[in-house]
Amino acid sequence: MSELLAPAGNIESLDAAIGEGADAVYLGLKSFNARLRTSNFAWNQFEAAVQAVHRQGKKIYVTLNTVCEERETERLYRLLSYLDKIGPDGLIVQDFAVIRMCQQFFPNMELHSSTQMNVESAAAANLLSKEGLKRVVLARELGLEEIKQIKQGTNAEIEMFVHGALCVSESGLCLFSSFLGGKSANRGMCTQACRRFYTAEYPEGVEQGYYFSPCDMQLIDHIPDLMEIGVDSFKIEGRMKSAEYVGSVVAAYRYVMDHWKEDKKGAIAAGKRMLASDFARSKTDYWYGFKEIGEGVNNAGAKILNPNQAGGTGIYLGKIAKVRKAPDGLIEEINRNIPEGADPRDYYIQMAQLSGGSYDPDPGDSIRVHSKNDDGRKSHKVRSVEVEEDGSRWVDVPKSFGIGDSVYLLQIKSMSKRYARVLPPDLGKFRRQPGDELLPVLDLTPVEKKELAYFPDGIYVQVSSIADVFLAQALHPVRIIIEYNSDTKDDLLHSRTVLPFSKKTVFISLDPFCPAATENQFKAELDLLIENGWCNFVVNNIAHIQMLKGKKVNVIAGPYLYTFNRWAVSWLENQNIGAFVMPYENSRRNLEATFDPEVRQRVLVPVFAYPALFRIRFKLPKEYGFTYFSDKENEEFKVVSSDDGSFVMPELPFSLLDKTENLAASGFKKMLIDFSKTKLSKGQIKAITSSLFKKQILPDVSRFNWKDGFYSPQQIEEFKASNERAAAARLAMQKDASAKGKDRSVPQKNASSGRGGTVRTSKKTYGKKKKPF
Repeated sequence: MSELLAPAGNIESLDAAIGEGADAVYLGLKSFNARLRTSNFAWNQFEAAVQAVHRQGKKIYVTLNTVCEERETERLYRLLSYLDKIGPDGLIVQDFAVIRMCQQFFPNMELHSSTQMNVESAAAANLLSKEGLKRVVLARELGLEEIKQIKQGTNAEIEMFVHGALCVSESGLCLFSSFLGGKSANRGMCTQACRRFYTAEYPEGVEQGYYFSPCDMQLIDHIPDLMEIGVDSFKIEGRMKSAEYVGSVVAAYRYVMDHWKEDKKGAIAAGKRMLASDFARSKTDYWYGFKEIGEGVNNAGAKILNPNQAGGTGIYLGKIAKVRKAPDGLIEEINRNIPEGADPRDYYIQMAQLSGGSYDPDPGDSIRVHSKNDDGRKSHKVRSVEVEEDGSRWVDVPKSFGIGDSVYLLQIKSMSKRYARVLPPDLGKFRRQPGDELLPVLDLTPVEKKELAYFPDGIYVQVSSIADVFLAQALHPVRIIIEYNSDTKDDLLHSRTVLPFSKKTVFISLDPFCPAATENQFKAELDLLIENGWCNFVVNNIAHIQMLKGKKVNVIAGPYLYTFNRWAVSWLENQNIGAFVMPYENSRRNLEATFDPEVRQRVLVPVFAYPALFRIRFKLPKEYGFTYFSDKENEEFKVVSSDDGSFVMPELPFSLLDKTENLAASGFKKMLIDFSKTKLSKGQIKAITSSLFKKQILPDVSRFNWKDGFYSPQQIEEFKASNERAAAARLAMQKDASAKGKDRSVPQKNASSGRGGTVRTSKKTYGKKKKPF
């Protein structure tokens, strides 16, 4: 029997999920999860939830589905140690570091690969299964036949999303939000660039729309088929949705799962009626119904995209026009009912007047507020509505929002239900928290003599077409990287063109999306490439590692096998990978922290690229007749569609060309100039050559996250707190000096949030291992 897995973004959603018959729930804690903007669970709430859910014979999974920087690895280790003691039924993970740490220190922890790990083939599932993961959560961009093929080809459990929001980009490969300001989707900080309103440049003029805002997934019609092929777990998306939403969706899928065998058509119809209260975006079954991959590539866009669909969710209620303090009585009532252990700030409210909508919310309705700058979204149940003599209405909304923010209706009161509480009323006995254990030092594998002969120092150039291979000669690369795509495939497989580089000096870069529909054909093509003398590959998907195991080839981990910390690097080392392309999102500080000077020769650093911000499996609909578009900040982007899908890139490139001398001085002597998805020109080559050798910055370029790193709310709060403590200390000293009649100067204290130089009592080294277990 398949498992029904429901989201628990807060205590109320946990009650609704269990109350409506979910077999399991998944939730996040305050860090390392991909829904940092939801309230998540406090330590005592989580510990109590594990105990309470287990008493009901249900399961509970914890999301650790983000990538981790090197400076965060000790905090990750402490969290894993804590979870190992509490005993949830599994961890949903993205970062290879979690796998590596659990293999080393917590071998009894059950691991599931997140959809962010980009698994869409049996090859990827099998590698993870061999590494000890029990379950894989498939990428959402798959159809029924592909899921069936994966299930038949692996012993790993298969989990898949069946209802809720979709990403327009392929799972785990979106860089758009990160590019706009360091708020990475791979870090749980996605600002949902796909939901934004864009201005597109058509040949006939300018038009506007929500061009990349996808519909929501709804697979309730396909549940019987998916159960018959043996899918182990059906997952409902929605940790940021209301408890009412969670309850109604769980009830619908529970009904179909329990009754389809006796009356398939009637059960599905009944389930759909239960979903009628879902006021979110229009629905799609996305990749289902296509007979072959080409049909999906050409037509899926029309099923998932609607440029007239607002980026918000639910029925539009208007924008906040005015705000004022909530009545004292209402605030006191809310304060009395805050669950024990919850953060009171999650319950702060104010009164707001809405304008521009066509529906007036009532007490008990569930709404969702979206900040105008995409910094936050929050579900909220209306508790009070005040009507003035002039007819104006004031409703309570979360205090963290303000004038100009948008409000949407998720569910009306008549659709809500009261559920029995899952957590016990007294949380006093649940007191465990992560401790202060020191993470043993990990030393990466030293570089052996001649080990990296295939990977020399110098400039590497990556291109997407055979024609650009010839143009790239002008940059005098030590190695050329050719992207394996629909344009280059035939030429590489059959050596149609005599290239100006020998096969030993060419790397073939494999696409990060490796779907089941082409898995067998792709494996055969890899074998043919190797047979024909190609011996160097850049791999970007876990499946590639599995397919090339045992082959006499040189393998580099590409930028989409994320190496943001040395524990992730170590896991890839255990897959016999000894060289790595830095992820485009990385910062210099984190790169240097991850790779000590003696192993920096293992790293290829991108110094110029138009990084793909969205990687979309399908071609854009025919009516999308534009290449260039811009956002409300007038930042420009371009989109290209091909048989390989669609790719959105910035108009301005990412460039560190003027920093190459500094990089080399710090030990990073291999540098990548990446022309993927863009046509190379002589003008570009001239500008790049000038910047490279004159050490001058190109005009109008982005540094991405190189200088500032990822956006980190925790680091900002720590920095503010440190400044406040320093200011208070200075003030106290000044007052003390004034009281004593002395004019004493106070030295400025360091406001850094770092720990400084913590002395470790012992040092253990964990390099490359022959076997993970």
